[in-house]
Amino acid sequence: MQRFNHPRPIQQQGIGPGVAYARGSGQVVDAVIQQRPAHPFEQVRPLFELQQGRGGEVAACRLAHDDDGQVRKLAAVIAQQPAGRREAVLHDALDRSRDHKPIVDRDQTLFITGVSSGFGHALAKEALAAGHRVIGTVRSEADLQAFQALSIDNAHGVLLDVTDFDRIDSVVATVEATHGPVDVLVNNAGYGHEGIFEESPLEDMRLQFDVNVFGAVAVTKAFVPFFRQRRAGHILNITSMGGTITMPGIAYYCGSKFALEGISDTLSKELAPFNIFVTAVAPGSFRTDWAGRSMQRTPRSIADYDASFDPVRKAREDKSGKQLGDPRKAAQAMLQIIASPAPPAHLLLGSDALSLVRDKLKRAASEIDQWETLTRSTDH
Repeated sequence: MQRFNHPRPIQQQGIGPGVAYARGSGQVVDAVIQQRPAHPFEQVRPLFELQQGRGGEVAACRLAHDDDGQVRKLAAVIAQQPAGRREAVLHDALDRSRDHKPIVDRDQTLFITGVSSGFGHALAKEALAAGHRVIGTVRSEADLQAFQALSIDNAHGVLLDVTDFDRIDSVVATVEATHGPVDVLVNNAGYGHEGIFEESPLEDMRLQFDVNVFGAVAVTKAFVPFFRQRRAGHILNITSMGGTITMPGIAYYCGSKFALEGISDTLSKELAPFNIFVTAVAPGSFRTDWAGRSMQRTPRSIADYDASFDPVRKAREDKSGKQLGDPRKAAQAMLQIIASPAPPAHLLLGSDALSLVRDKLKRAASEIDQWETLTRSTDH
């Protein structure tokens, strides 16, 4: 079946099974392709129709892929185009489908918190090099100028401390109004606290959670309504292997990363119906400032911990800057996740993270098995 006003007959483009549909104001492109209708058009159409308001234009597409993630991204892309551009975008997607290429290939806008150092800086540089636009938060005018110098056209700095909770909503609204739709949110801003639990003041824990948890949550809450309305978006939360495993001296840090892992996993389930992906990215040891100048250390005060903890602290300090992980490669891996039509809910980065987390899960499974009888004894 075929009805179209199209310069190139769709049936001759070699499209496989599936359905494509688009309608623009004043110009009708109504093409339906059904060679093997695995997804009946009327059944999938409501998923991809996006009302554009003025003139009631509708742009929607279901191509010859069993790849709903790419199709949903395409629907969002078409919806954001001026009416005169939508047909061309659809044609390009059809050509890509014919050539077995991803049907969406466009520069994206990333909002990254904490781009002055660490993973945020590395990801910003790699994203800019790939042609994407990056809006990055920094906390000083000097860092703002340094970041924007990376790309006159595509690097846009924002002065924002993620613990300035009263400003976050207005900053995000201004970013959306000024720069247009943000495709990807990367919650990277954070730091590490090191200190024996008994020695570390409660205020140190509050500060750690304000940045690593509440800051990420506040920025996410500001963006989610925009993503939900567009039925598109991807949130990357930079957690840590310390959100699954633990080590002496970083109880507050691990607690914050466990919290962000749990929030990310729950949020991924809540936002899935709206085509919004959430990925918790958990790096291992990388050559960043985490264990160097960025780390906040509580002074030692209880001699009982000297023998067990002092060697751990010294080893962590000595290893800083010599870790196995390369931040640039981590950034490239994150860009692959951003480009994926079906990104994971959790991603480990680094062979040390892989080994340590696997060992932790293996030991946890063994302990569960060991106490299975007692676990089951509480039923009824």
